[in-house]
Amino acid sequence: MPVKQARLFADIMARAKETVFFCQNCGFESAKWLGQCPACREWNTMTEEPAMKKEKKGRESFGSGKDRPKPVCIDEIENDERLRISSGIEELDRVLGSGIVRGSLVLVGGDPGIGKSTLLLQLCRNLSNKEHRIMYVSGEESASQIKMRAKRLGEFGKGLKILCDTDLDVITALIEKEDPEIVVIDSIQTMINGNVTSSAGSVSQVRESTGVLMRIAKQLDVTVFIVGHVTKEGAVAGPRVLEHMVDTVLYFEGDIRGSYRLLRAVKNRFGSTDEIGVFEMYADGLRQVSNPSEYMLSGRAVKSSGNVVTCIMEGSRPLLIEIQALVCDSNFGLPRRQATGMDFNRLNLLMAVLEKRVGMRLGQSDAYVNIAGGLKVGEPAIDLALVLAVASSFRNKPVDEKTVAFGEVGLGGEVRAVSMCDKRINEAKKLGFTRVIIPEANHKNAEGIKGIEITEVKTAEDAIEAAL
Repeated sequence: MPVKQARLFADIMARAKETVFFCQNCGFESAKWLGQCPACREWNTMTEEPAMKKEKKGRESFGSGKDRPKPVCIDEIENDERLRISSGIEELDRVLGSGIVRGSLVLVGGDPGIGKSTLLLQLCRNLSNKEHRIMYVSGEESASQIKMRAKRLGEFGKGLKILCDTDLDVITALIEKEDPEIVVIDSIQTMINGNVTSSAGSVSQVRESTGVLMRIAKQLDVTVFIVGHVTKEGAVAGPRVLEHMVDTVLYFEGDIRGSYRLLRAVKNRFGSTDEIGVFEMYADGLRQVSNPSEYMLSGRAVKSSGNVVTCIMEGSRPLLIEIQALVCDSNFGLPRRQATGMDFNRLNLLMAVLEKRVGMRLGQSDAYVNIAGGLKVGEPAIDLALVLAVASSFRNKPVDEKTVAFGEVGLGGEVRAVSMCDKRINEAKKLGFTRVIIPEANHKNAEGIKGIEITEVKTAEDAIEAAL
């Protein structure tokens, strides 16, 4: 009997090793199911998948001494200026850091229907017309469907080749045979690696498929663009390690019901992560918005209370936006607060400052705040404009339409300094504004700027008196 029990236990343990549990959020691997992932502390994210069988390799698998890579002094490495390729889309080049880097692995994420495939297809069109060799691999559409979508974008060069397949082994062999300069994978969740027994889109498949594409990019000096689906929280679906493996992570943001799109880099090994690209969706594809400030302010109300223009910084680019506020008497015992495009808690905090430091009785009023254009802003420099917008709507007195205000407001009602004040003022001046309200602490940054009236304020109460 003990012998039979031992054999049964060994059989159970052997079968247990055939499956492992992965965290869908961060990719943590465990031999048993866990309610909470010990790596990322998320609950109910562990999924069971078949375990990968790894073959043991001897030392001879690393190759002979002649084939092994050798360390090179950094002074001996040549800096090739041809490492970057212009995509033909200035906004995309800005986000990538002055162009596409050869041999890089770029992940593009975004909501369904936001325009990820359209953007990459326009990239393929521009590069194919410049006689670059491009391979577009689709696991979601047929060749005829891609052709229908491509007809809206214009003429394509002969350098673009379409491949509709999900077998990564076949795709890898064709990449080695065709030797393209740029490869687009749409999408990584549809790729199937033959060495992994789990289904397409699983944690194992996404991680291992990305690893194969990373080796292709580095060894063959091929730039690979990967389209990634996103979760309901807005993050790229699959293990968190996916974003660590790639060189650049781009997010395409915006409301699919509107025409406005933002391309933002959250990781970039070859450039800044502060830059954004601005696009507008048309029937014939995405068009660049060269002057986002003018676009964001188009059609705004004139001589209307509760509307104030402010300036935010997206990387090195100043952007003028309009903050709208509507304050009215509440019909319920508990006043309602609503914020669109900004932090709801920040709105409550600033309204408390207005009550305590300025003396505005807002406790019995509903307040609705909106950032026009569908932008989501977290910069504290919009505090002063938000305070002025709420005060303007509460007193029903409009702020001059040619006035721009920016600055951070503290709990004591003081107006604190913000970064890059001179760039913000010059952007307002360029678009025809005649007055700007800034923190007094930014006095040195505003010296020497002429052609626009500069009003410096210490407190939120001073700003309200100056604006209203």
